[in-house]
Amino acid sequence: MGEILTLEEAKRRRAAARALGRRFVFTNGCFDLIHPGHTELLRRARSLGHYLLVGLNSDRSVRAIKGEGRPTQGEQARAQVVASLASVDYVVLFDEDTPLLLIQELLPDILVKGGDYAPSSVVGKAEVEMAGGKVQVIPLVPGFSSSQITERIRSTRP
Repeated sequence: MGEILTLEEAKRRRAAARALGRRFVFTNGCFDLIHPGHTELLRRARSLGHYLLVGLNSDRSVRAIKGEGRPTQGEQARAQVVASLASVDYVVLFDEDTPLLLIQELLPDILVKGGDYAPSSVVGKAEVEMAGGKVQVIPLVPGFSSSQITERIRSTRP
């Protein structure tokens, strides 16, 4: 099972990975309702390196991005679920609207985003590439979206 870390703990893990010459992969998201699109993204991200750290939006930042009524699950529940996935080594919560500060602090070897992002629009791309890392965009699994699942659930309520 993966670990839920503070930023300071994550920075120590990152430094250790660097010292051992191990590839450190980073991705981020809300991960509100886990679905096959999430698990495939995380599995493929983990396959790119030795360690996968997931930056998880705090409840406040999810509301700022997705609007009132989200997240469906609180940040601690979401962190626990994501950390329990076999492909995830570490989870770090972040409160900002984007993971830029987290990416700047960690400078992963590989920064991963889902295929709904163009490589040029990935937050932290410039910082990671300037530090010698790479950005990888992984195609989405068609038919899966937490927002669509949430909307379907809400539309079936009386």
